[in-house]
Amino acid sequence: MSRKALVTGATGGLGLALVRALIDAGYAVTATGRSAPNRKRLEDMGATVVIADLLTADLAALVKEGDVVFHAAALSSPWGREADFRRINVDATAALMEAAAQAGCEAFVFVSSPSVHSAFRDQTGLTEESEPPARALNAYARTKREAERRVLNADRPSFRTVVVRPRALIGPDDRVLLPRILGLVRRGVLPVLRNGAARIDLTDVRDAARALVLADIHRHAVGGQAVNISGGRPVGILDFSLRLSAALGIEPRLVPMPMSVMRGAARAFETIYAALPGQPEPPLTSYTLATLAYSQTFDLTFARTRLGYEPRHDAVETALALARGMA
Repeated sequence: MSRKALVTGATGGLGLALVRALIDAGYAVTATGRSAPNRKRLEDMGATVVIADLLTADLAALVKEGDVVFHAAALSSPWGREADFRRINVDATAALMEAAAQAGCEAFVFVSSPSVHSAFRDQTGLTEESEPPARALNAYARTKREAERRVLNADRPSFRTVVVRPRALIGPDDRVLLPRILGLVRRGVLPVLRNGAARIDLTDVRDAARALVLADIHRHAVGGQAVNISGGRPVGILDFSLRLSAALGIEPRLVPMPMSVMRGAARAFETIYAALPGQPEPPLTSYTLATLAYSQTFDLTFARTRLGYEPRHDAVETALALARGMA
């Protein structure tokens, strides 16, 4: 008998890849999300689709008779109102997890984010034991930290809870990382921060999806724990940007930018834009600056030993192929 899974956030880039991975692994999948245009894609994969908002949906009905919940839905942005992030990332997560436990689900796999470690310093070889900085850089990181704590504290033998942190996802349905970097590249001017020293651990979305499936398969080995996931091949952010530029046929001008100036600009933008009607996203935030200026890479030992995870795809090559298709 196939294992029954609910996937939230299924209409997003990771959600679409996860539904495909689950169905390929023999799961019966109910997929929910807010983007109706992707409904047919999910149905064509073989999923039962429920277009719903977790803030208003009947959660008991969604999780009924399920074996595992993969919770990928979130408000993910470098900027926004704290209350909005808390309502979706913390409150909705807690309510869905409670509904799953009451319905008799066996596992709850929560998609978190490496943003919980974001800081104005290089962090290489981060493990699951690495302590996040005392102060989160934005509301997204703060609420993801809080949601992680609640999920891990809910673990028990009959209801295993796992946190998975996939790093810097690259895939055809990405609307966050690659589009932002390509936006910079297309301007023809690349800011160089800290002499281009920062390195990033990109992850092909197919590897991240497989890691989530493995988290359920090995739920008893990783219950109550977080697992870091990446492509395992760190690359310099500047080098990556230059390779994307070449793929697009662009010869960018490199402009060194002092960090003191950039940090001051980010703080000024945040102050100004927070006072504007609707609080639109500033052109530069402290979170984005830290992401571009400082290294963050993962040690995959825990994922390899507990999940049997090994990256199968080169995320840089995936990104370059996607960029060439957009040229």
